[in-house]
Amino acid sequence: MASPRPGPNLSKIATSLGVSVATVSNALSGKGRVSGQLVERIREHAAELGYVPSQAGRALRTGRSGVLGLVLPDIANPLFPKIAQAIEFAASAAGYGVLIADSRGDVATQTEAINRLVERGVDGMVIIPRRATRISSAACPVAVIDTPSTPGNTVAADHWQGGREIAEHLAGLGHRRILIIGNNQESNVQNDRAGGIRSGMRPDMHSETLWIEKLEQDAGSGCPLGLAEKVRQGFTAFAALSDLQALRALTELQQAGITVPADVSVTGFDDLIWSPVVTPPLTTVRMDMDRIAGIAVSALADTIRRNSIREGVLVTAEIERVAMQLIVRQSSGPANPAPKTSEMENM
Repeated sequence: MASPRPGPNLSKIATSLGVSVATVSNALSGKGRVSGQLVERIREHAAELGYVPSQAGRALRTGRSGVLGLVLPDIANPLFPKIAQAIEFAASAAGYGVLIADSRGDVATQTEAINRLVERGVDGMVIIPRRATRISSAACPVAVIDTPSTPGNTVAADHWQGGREIAEHLAGLGHRRILIIGNNQESNVQNDRAGGIRSGMRPDMHSETLWIEKLEQDAGSGCPLGLAEKVRQGFTAFAALSDLQALRALTELQQAGITVPADVSVTGFDDLIWSPVVTPPLTTVRMDMDRIAGIAVSALADTIRRNSIREGVLVTAEIERVAMQLIVRQSSGPANPAPKTSEMENM
């Protein structure tokens, strides 16, 4: 079996074009004084020959690893693999590999993950912080994806605007009493989403907020949310701050014999992979993760190029918020002023 032929090196490209190796190196790395026309010519010829830069060689020349770190708050949550995929795609397009670390919902573990990635020589880091914690300056540039209200945030979905979209949708369907269902009262993202819902409500509308984590601290993990009682109190819409909480609400309401959306409406956030296939399909708000990831990685790569000395700096981007998109499905419908089921009447 023949061994694979080695790819062309800088010397071959230089000889082919009649220029120096240094000129080829500068043109491909974006350094030095090389005319734009010659840079384009060298890069086109390198691509024709199938030239692939050596990562090890680049690291020796530049002191850069060509690797970015990504710290996620909970990789078991179905939202975060989706985000990781978008970051990896954007990083690959920018010429970087990605190392992923999971903070597992713990601030101390998050700090350990950041330190571990720095020790492995990543050129920069994308961090999605847990529980709205501020990110300490690491020994490399850091891009933060959380929410625009988070100090030091680089870019994020406009969670407040997403909440307004939900409120305006429910208001248009005639809903006047809305129960907002969140999980973590300390989360900037969930607070922004809840705030957006309240800000988008009409003057004749009323809302209450149920925080599941607080409820479970008092009543035990997995306890009922008491949604049937809320229906009896006149709530006709349940606006969950994530699709995971929306699924829990859907399940509890259906088990109580309350029909969605004939009796009450349920909405979520994030448009997780199963949201279109639950029964009924879930009305939700979608993040444009590809655009967010592209902005974050581009801003991070620009900062890495500008900083010749490795140092901690929170990365800023020209676009700091990306609009969310309302996805209307069958879990939301016109308000029923007096939802009734035989099961509820027998409770």
